[in-house]
Amino acid sequence: MASTWQDIRNEALRRIQTREWAPDAQIPNEADLARDFGVSRATVNRALGALAEDGFLERRRKAGTRVARLPQRRAQLAIPVIRQEIEARGQSYSMSLIARGGARMPPHLRAALGLSENAPVERVQTLFMADARPFAFEDRWVHLSGAPGFETAPLNLISANEWLVQQAPFESGTLDYSAEPASKADARHLGCAEATPLMILERRTYGPEVPVTLVRLAFAPGYRVRLEI
Repeated sequence: MASTWQDIRNEALRRIQTREWAPDAQIPNEADLARDFGVSRATVNRALGALAEDGFLERRRKAGTRVARLPQRRAQLAIPVIRQEIEARGQSYSMSLIARGGARMPPHLRAALGLSENAPVERVQTLFMADARPFAFEDRWVHLSGAPGFETAPLNLISANEWLVQQAPFESGTLDYSAEPASKADARHLGCAEATPLMILERRTYGPEVPVTLVRLAFAPGYRVRLEI
């Protein structure tokens, strides 16, 4: 008899994969499953929630739970720590805090992160080095209400990137990669000519209740990214 949420998750996944629960079919409700498995409804809820996060189920309030039409595992991405990325390449890591402090966040960036005009923010610019050569230039806005303690974080010793991964609660976010010509600031810090094509990463992250940060990373020419699936 299944007794843990992991047991129920595994049994539900078996039913999906064997088409006992067919694609797009509605599955039994939580109360019925709890009775069948001999567990609490909360245990069933956690198991089904895990399958929904993985992309196997679609849960809609007041409409029940259905098997995804094309069941597949969703990609799960963690926020990378740049120090670890550089060290994983076998290179020596260093970083330099270029600037930090209160600044007026442009309206379009506030709107992108979902911040009100009066929400407190801090701007931080950091240069990351690999084997003493420019690796990435980071221009970051931090919502101070979403990252308690950030104002006093020793960013000359630990990057804003690493501090936030360790200290700020993270629930969801967006990633946008693009190719852009190097701006004046990019060129100055990365040691390349203006308009040199660069890989740019823009990321927004959100905590359980409020936005946390919006960051733009410009990588030095020649940067390549690898994703493992």
